[in-house]
Amino acid sequence: MSRPNFLFIIADDHRYSALGSLGMEAVRTPVLDQLMADGTAFTQAHIMGSTSGAVCLPSRGMLMTGRNLFATPDPLPADAPLLPELLWQHGYTTFATGKWHNRRDSFARAFSAGGSIFFGGMSDQYAVPLHDFDPDGAYDPASATIADGYSTTIFADEMIRFLDARQPDDDPFFAYIALTSPHDPRTPPPPYDAMYDPREIILPPSFMPAHPFDIGVCDIRDEKLAEHPRTEDETRKHIADYYGMISQMDAEIGRILATLDARGMRENTIVIYTSDHGLAVGQHGLMGKQNLYDHSMRVPLILRGPGISAAHRSNALVYLLDLFPTLLDRAGVDAPADQVGYSLAPLLDGLTYKHRRCIFSAYQGAFGHPRRLPYQRSIKDERFKLIQSAISGKITWQLFDLREDPHELVNLFGKAEYKGATKRMLRMLRERQTRVQDPLMGFR
Repeated sequence: MSRPNFLFIIADDHRYSALGSLGMEAVRTPVLDQLMADGTAFTQAHIMGSTSGAVCLPSRGMLMTGRNLFATPDPLPADAPLLPELLWQHGYTTFATGKWHNRRDSFARAFSAGGSIFFGGMSDQYAVPLHDFDPDGAYDPASATIADGYSTTIFADEMIRFLDARQPDDDPFFAYIALTSPHDPRTPPPPYDAMYDPREIILPPSFMPAHPFDIGVCDIRDEKLAEHPRTEDETRKHIADYYGMISQMDAEIGRILATLDARGMRENTIVIYTSDHGLAVGQHGLMGKQNLYDHSMRVPLILRGPGISAAHRSNALVYLLDLFPTLLDRAGVDAPADQVGYSLAPLLDGLTYKHRRCIFSAYQGAFGHPRRLPYQRSIKDERFKLIQSAISGKITWQLFDLREDPHELVNLFGKAEYKGATKRMLRMLRERQTRVQDPLMGFR
């Protein structure tokens, strides 16, 4: 078989649990549900965290470089080969549309084609400043134009035009569509703006009027989207709009996948669906993703295509950046020696059901040592999760038994019967901090 094409779809703010067929939230996603039925879903996919309030920035950087959080500055290092850049160098056409939040120069060296490109972090969904593809890579900010229409539809239309133009003897492609949905402003277009009645929304078990203690993010833009303390009615409205945007996005993805089928490219195309991070939307009294709870660090991850099992769900602990070596492996391209992802190929090929022993995550509002800034660190294995939060010199610890308490509500830290688990998780946390050269451990 010839080398596979890749259709990579990445959303913005789509948390892992907001998929209809998982049965965890009352959101309708028939297209993504079918994608899961036809492929493999990783239900324990995570990002490593963020060194910026704009969590999407380092998350996408890690995805594109395969490097860990503390080796992913902004701008991305020139010596860090990017995933599409490597594919382009090995005979792939690389196409992109939608959001690219990692600066213009990195986009120029990664993509050989594109259209309707957005270089910002967020925008009015009806007024996104867009660039046409520039083969010279200039992308003067002054040349951006405001397209007429809704962002998700605009980006889907651009991807469909690319797929429609493909010819049977063309080079294989890596086609990347980065949606700005369901990121706020949460303004789903009709009829999705009325698809979910706020009065019928069931609040998540972890809804709280306020976070139990200060983690230093109350002044982040995301946390100002709703009143303090959070109210049930306002939170229901946010969730209804969030669901509306997800369902509209789902329908647009359906149009793209239908085009792939109509063009006869389904059998040799690996489709990837994921998100750059999750979102709280009222859980733990938070609205944003600048925290280390699962609702913010876990993302949906679905792969469908040749050599990938259908109707399979893996609960192996994986990072989003593990896609970097995985796709290169499927394309027959060697991954750079300094990338830290582990290929998902053994999981996809049914050779193992385990992947990573634990997941380390970090949050702080600046790259490098946070110094006096608030910070958070966490370690998670298949059962327990330990979170360290620091603000103004005060450190708060949380320990959760995820098997019994998946919503992270009961803090077990300090309880005698969990002394052994606490000691083990703390030891694992420090070991992982050393491995990734966490600035808190004296590196840099």
